Amino acid sequence: MSTAIAATPTGEQQHSAVAARAVGLGKVYGSGQTQVTALHGVDVEFTRGGFAAIMGPSGSGKSTLMHCMAGLDTASGGRAFIGATEITALGDRALTRLRRDRIGFIFQAFNLLPTLTAAENITLPADLAGRRPDRAWLDQVIDTVGLRDRLAHRPGELSGGQQQRVACARALAGRPELIFADEPTGNLDSRTSGEILDLMRGSVDEYGQTTVMVTHDARAAAMADRVLYLADGEIVKETGRSSQHEILQIIDTLDLQ
Repeated sequence: MSTAIAATPTGEQQHSAVAARAVGLGKVYGSGQTQVTALHGVDVEFTRGGFAAIMGPSGSGKSTLMHCMAGLDTASGGRAFIGATEITALGDRALTRLRRDRIGFIFQAFNLLPTLTAAENITLPADLAGRRPDRAWLDQVIDTVGLRDRLAHRPGELSGGQQQRVACARALAGRPELIFADEPTGNLDSRTSGEILDLMRGSVDEYGQTTVMVTHDARAAAMADRVLYLADGEIVKETGRSSQHEILQIIDTLDLQ
């Protein structure tokens, strides 16, 4: 099952407005009697400057879809693109460079290096690429996430919310084409979750940061411009920006508990 953005006059114009897309994307785990199909030929596009949420029950394929589109997992079939680049055709080294240079990641487990300070974690992708960060932009990001007085601290000296702010700053610091966020508030309390969601929403509204977020949380999905619902490896419904109550009603109607 597929979902699409509004058509544009030409293919070239359309693809220039698309940050990421999947064409017939499939993923199969195992073989024989243990074979599990996680994605069934998914077609989807994410527009530049938009904030999309992907929802679905455990095992629906939502994280698998994001991982395959981000080049973190290998698709079994179909094609995935970041901008005009087909990532499913790239070798390991080229794919590593693309993830480092063009994509920002925010994970539920934060994925910070414990031996590095907050500042060093934020600039790690640029350091690995041998690039000097844009100091003015980096300062703006640090002030936006409210970490100015915590930059010298290592992850073990930070709260969960502060660690996720470091992860958000790391994702934003390189001005990536898009950010993929996998359950970014899953390990946070309700107040801190709200702060992180406000930060992500602000990065879209103020900086035009394209963001795709996988979440099981209706409150989080209500922050997005667009909500996709997955079940059994297929997109079964799509809505525009919706309230938490509306999202919960859709989940109940589709029996996606």
